[in-house]
Amino acid sequence: MYTPNMADIQRIALINDPVLRNVLITQSYYELSQIIMSRTGAVANWCTFATWASKQAGQSIRKEDLQRTLEARVDIGLLKEFQALIAIAAEMGIGAGLSARLHMLVKNSLLGRIVDRTAEAVARGNKKVFEEIGFQFARFITSCFDHAEPDLPGCESFCREMRDGDPPDGQQYLKSAFTNYYMAFFEHDEQLRLEKLLLANLLIGFHEQTRLQPEILDSLNAAFTGKDAFRKEVIDFLFPPGSWRTQVRLLYLKATGKASRLEAAIDRLTTELQHIVRKQITACLMTLSLPHERLLLSKDLQRTYPRELSKLSCKDLVELMTRIDTTPDSLKESGTEDWGDLTDRMHFITELFRCYQFDEQLHLSAFESVQVAAMKRGEVPTGRL
Repeated sequence: MYTPNMADIQRIALINDPVLRNVLITQSYYELSQIIMSRTGAVANWCTFATWASKQAGQSIRKEDLQRTLEARVDIGLLKEFQALIAIAAEMGIGAGLSARLHMLVKNSLLGRIVDRTAEAVARGNKKVFEEIGFQFARFITSCFDHAEPDLPGCESFCREMRDGDPPDGQQYLKSAFTNYYMAFFEHDEQLRLEKLLLANLLIGFHEQTRLQPEILDSLNAAFTGKDAFRKEVIDFLFPPGSWRTQVRLLYLKATGKASRLEAAIDRLTTELQHIVRKQITACLMTLSLPHERLLLSKDLQRTYPRELSKLSCKDLVELMTRIDTTPDSLKESGTEDWGDLTDRMHFITELFRCYQFDEQLHLSAFESVQVAAMKRGEVPTGRL
């Protein structure tokens, strides 16, 4: 198994193609996860979960999930706001065949722009987390991984290179997380060892999600941008700037106040579409496909805690749980109502990490060997990603 080093992480983070960058990030998480498990045994680490989260992000980055969802669930022509706009335009004597042409404009311009913005926000977050946390995992493996006996000064030296303070600016959670990973390597109390690994996963998850807050909000709110630009596009479509006749008609409509009716109809259509699309973006971002199941993050997890983690005793872990688990020792209300809410999001992630810590299906490779070979050559793999 290849071990990504610090130079690999930096090189991948600098790739401009977001699709190629994403598949390499996903593969690197898988490789890092496997290396960490060579010391911890078959226990999921943060990189294990990150593999599948990054693979899921790839669908948004490639514009697959949202594009498919919008095409399947948003029928523009049936919206009363669209029909009202067509009716107002017809009253103004604007040509036949308008409905089909305007439908295509809405799909390619407004909806296309929203899909693009969502993909860009998800890609930024994917890169941001990898170049910080992936780099620290690679550095940890280089600095601390091969110790046969505990070397606390060596671990402390590794941690000193990270920033003090809480996220989003500080890296104190990462320092604590890697210290717990390190101590788990040498812990003889099996119960305490497993709890330290869970604690490390959660600390990194808390840091990651705090850092990702701006990108998550940007992706969720991608629908609520570009309203003025779209209004202008529709006006230019109805009254082409190069045609003096249509421009004279537009000036007349403005002088008589009739143009405001048209602009108001455009805005009503835009607002309705934005709300519909926001729901679909949320649905896509709140889905996580694992090798053996598809989780809807809005639903409570349908699992039980592993026996080893049903009761927690590690002081630091219990203390962290009081901050991030809003329904202690229960999966009730683990589903997330608002993915943009950090507290709500962390509650789900906490339960996910706890329930799936020993799920061996998560250890599977995210890609086929031929796909891995292609991406290592700098090519976007073919086939289902």
